[in-house]
Amino acid sequence: MLHVVLVEPEIPQNCGNIARTCAATGCALHLIRPLGFDISEKAVRRAGLDYWDKVAVFDYENLDDFFRRNDVRHLYALSTKAPRCYTQAAFADGGYLFFGKETRGLPEDFLNAHRDDCFRIPMRPALRSLNLSNAVAITVYEALRQLDFPGLQDFGKMRG
Repeated sequence: MLHVVLVEPEIPQNCGNIARTCAATGCALHLIRPLGFDISEKAVRRAGLDYWDKVAVFDYENLDDFFRRNDVRHLYALSTKAPRCYTQAAFADGGYLFFGKETRGLPEDFLNAHRDDCFRIPMRPALRSLNLSNAVAITVYEALRQLDFPGLQDFGKMRG
């Protein structure tokens, strides 16, 4: 299993799309506060997230709380500031993929502390970044590809 970690996500639609990706792939979703939205059962139901119950969602007060409660052996920090491409990462089963808030990304001190574990998704230099949910999907599927898509159906069911 892979773990997607969102550090202080701000936009509920991004989190909803990421939760759907996690549901489809069997990834756990870890949310680091503060959040820019409500994840109470009532709010999730009102938003029509009918797949929310198919995702293992964990909620933390801050990064310190997260690291106290998790034994992170394989960490991958995604950032536009990273020197290496995400395809150069050797993703491991049980790995934690960290993504920062939409407006600022991961904190600088976090990136500096994990310098050797930072990766980026290539894009044209004139643009700031990709949409967070797209970045998560790209990275998750590359990690799963490297792991040979464990436990996932890799064929379609055509009729006729």
